[in-house]
Amino acid sequence: LTEVLNQLWDLDSNRLKPGTDYRISLQGKAGYVAPGSNSAKDRANAPLFAYVNEEKLKNIKTYAHFISLLDNYEMSTGVSETVTSEELQENRLFIDAIMETEVMKCAHKYLVKKGQSPADPGKFKRQLYDIWFQLYHRDRSGGEDSCGFEHVFVGETKHGKEIMGLHNWVQFYLQEKHGHVDYKGYKARDNKSTVRTSCIFIGISPEFEVALFTIIFLMSSEKMTSVVVKVDEYMLELVVHRHGSSIGTSYPKLLSSNNRDL
Repeated sequence: LTEVLNQLWDLDSNRLKPGTDYRISLQGKAGYVAPGSNSAKDRANAPLFAYVNEEKLKNIKTYAHFISLLDNYEMSTGVSETVTSEELQENRLFIDAIMETEVMKCAHKYLVKKGQSPADPGKFKRQLYDIWFQLYHRDRSGGEDSCGFEHVFVGETKHGKEIMGLHNWVQFYLQEKHGHVDYKGYKARDNKSTVRTSCIFIGISPEFEVALFTIIFLMSSEKMTSVVVKVDEYMLELVVHRHGSSIGTSYPKLLSSNNRDL
């Protein structure tokens, strides 16, 4: 698994370059947040993203199709999703676009070799669609209100307050830009901490995340899968929760890095 994930990392030519294509501003260390509380001292006056090259995002096919999907969802759990024919087409165009990349071609080849995916590209696209876009019930009080893509990449709200999911840097940047997300400061790694945390990859392409988590999802039938891998210089824990034959949630956790600034 480590080998194929590093191949995907090396093939991710659409990854944006830190310091050139985007800059982040960590600012102060975030204050303590009590369990169940939504309030935290704001130790960051400025946004997390100081700069993102939006022209680059618009001109790279996979990012452009990805961004077009972000406004297709009702964020509140318990509220049924209404999917238009136009939105269905946007889902398919996104899958078509990522399937043209070397990252997804590599992931497909690996999954075929492992007997987890059909060799036929059309059938593999349908498999991807079911994993990421098939609607299901997250909140039992309503209709089909969620899917893997919405939870992981778009984010959802519970009771109108608590944010769930939103494990994608492009969506975080866009929500921050529109004043919907307020960055409060960074959290340093603390090996003694028992607080549940998850991370966001910054700068990577949508196809890299889809490939990475699709592989982990298909290589295990467990309700929750957690694998520890070394990708480039980073020791990561990659977590995937299953919701039937679809992804419930997926996210990385940074365990260690040889970069002393982290």
